[in-house]
Amino acid sequence: MAAKDKIIFPLDLPTVDEALKYVRLLKDDVGFFKVGLELFVAAGPEVLQCIREAGGAGIFLDLKFHDIPQTVKNACLSAKRHGARLITVHSDGGQRLLEAAVQGMKGSGTKVLAVTALTSLNAEDYAALGYKEGLSVHSIVLSRARMALDTGCDGIVCSGHETKAVREASGPGFIIVNPGIRPDWDWLSGDDQKRMVTPSEAIRNGADYIVVGRPIRLADDPVKAARRIAREMAPSLT
Repeated sequence: MAAKDKIIFPLDLPTVDEALKYVRLLKDDVGFFKVGLELFVAAGPEVLQCIREAGGAGIFLDLKFHDIPQTVKNACLSAKRHGARLITVHSDGGQRLLEAAVQGMKGSGTKVLAVTALTSLNAEDYAALGYKEGLSVHSIVLSRARMALDTGCDGIVCSGHETKAVREASGPGFIIVNPGIRPDWDWLSGDDQKRMVTPSEAIRNGADYIVVGRPIRLADDPVKAARRIAREMAPSLT
């Protein structure tokens, strides 16, 4: 797999026109376009068809389904027809939710990824949510990764900080996607991410894909930024 194919670009934009501008611009320089809540709620499932028709990269439907198991299964059954290659569910819902998602996507070719811990949260945030004081994000992620593996999920979403331990526990073949990616040279993207790594660090730690948004989108030349990230990752793939 080429380095560029490991880059997931999030279409965190309010309109189809704005999203398609980046699809046309980056379709040959990233592996996936990620459609999350902002764009999906604004434009509906039709936006996925628009992205497919523009050609190039695959679709990552990142809606983080989180509801009772039957509702999640039904949502996955509905999502099958939209042609996404990756889809997310939230592991907060527990084992039965993950099992329902896997069952709902059975036979579709779409990979089910369990979101372990949002990269906007740290240990203090989890303590405020009622988790046992002193419980580390690392241990939460590893526990949820094991649950995802045991329930038949194809992989997980976690930060680069936990990737090495997850890879050692899961072995090859289990997909690991890292959000919260910031290149060393990125000075534009001050934001709400708290557990960040660079693209090369993520790949060295065992990530299969990295999600890179603002460092590309806010660059003067987004194509040049995407190519620079791919070029910097390449030595870590050998």
